[in-house]
Amino acid sequence: QVQLAESGGGSVQPGGSLTLSCAVSRYTYGYGSCMGWFRQAPGREREGVAVLYTAGGATRYADSVKGRFTISRDNAKNTLYLQMNSLSPEDTAMYYCALRPGCGSSLVLTPDLYIYWGQGTQVTVSS
Repeated sequence: QVQLAESGGGSVQPGGSLTLSCAVSRYTYGYGSCMGWFRQAPGREREGVAVLYTAGGATRYADSVKGRFTISRDNAKNTLYLQMNSLSPEDTAMYYCALRPGCGSSLVLTPDLYIYWGQGTQVTVSS
């Protein structure tokens, strides 16, 4: 069973930074998979934040986080990261990492297309 485990969430003041991690286990990568970060705030639908294509490293970001968030991956550690800078209260949400095997470089941010999910880590931005 594929397992994804997020960590790194917490509380931060506006303008602050956090780095989320997602450790992936029990998964054998094919030619290319999409690994993404998603978030869900109370009363809102889950939305895509950033996605990375494992074969080549191409990335895509939601407009709301462009220039502030960076998605990356450490192949040796089999870990996905999300560096979040200039955080605002609007970024408060539960953050999830997800995996979409064989995505064929289609860097979509549609949650329904992702197969494996972690349990999430809470990010709260407030003063």
